Amino acid sequence: VARRLTEAKQQIPHFYLRITARADELVALRQTANLVLGCKASINDYLVKAVATALVRHPDVNVQVHGETIHRFPHADVSIAVASPKGLVTPVIRQANRLAIDQLAATSRRLIDKAMAGRLAMEDMDGGTFSVSNLGMMGVEQFDAIINPPQAAILAVGAVTRQPVETQAGGIAFESRIALTLSVDHRAIDGAGGAAFLQTLKALIEAPEGLFQ
Repeated sequence: VARRLTEAKQQIPHFYLRITARADELVALRQTANLVLGCKASINDYLVKAVATALVRHPDVNVQVHGETIHRFPHADVSIAVASPKGLVTPVIRQANRLAIDQLAATSRRLIDKAMAGRLAMEDMDGGTFSVSNLGMMGVEQFDAIINPPQAAILAVGAVTRQPVETQAGGIAFESRIALTLSVDHRAIDGAGGAAFLQTLKALIEAPEGLFQ
């Protein structure tokens, strides 16, 4: 893992795009939907679903780089970064865009449990088209992640924080916000494409009912 990350940082021309999104609606919807569906989907599960939905709408971000060739994919196979006892591993949630949130949560839980037990097989980790690395549950508010080759992008997710905002009446209110940083391989994805993907992702987080369509 250390060797691959070193090579990735040295050989891939990274650039970074940052955005924040309101998370109050997502937090509230998660509580209600989990009760209705009878599941324990995490905020990260909902974020992975949002990422997968956005990737299908922006296929130029859902790519792998193989030498001078860019491979595009019809489905979003999202790798999730897991800090296992044996180090960082990235199991893949296959066709995450097609999974209902309860199915996605069950798949994620199964892969995380296998990772923590040291039982991941190569087929569990091979072939992802995009990665999500979430350190928010550890209190990290923002960070930059290293791209996981041959993928061309990775999303770093920070903690949900309460922040003051000015109301229309001129007062002060608080809202929950989440910081997102997209690390991009500039050989395959340009700034406009990455920014458009983030705009769609932000919209899905702020209006999460779209994740159930």
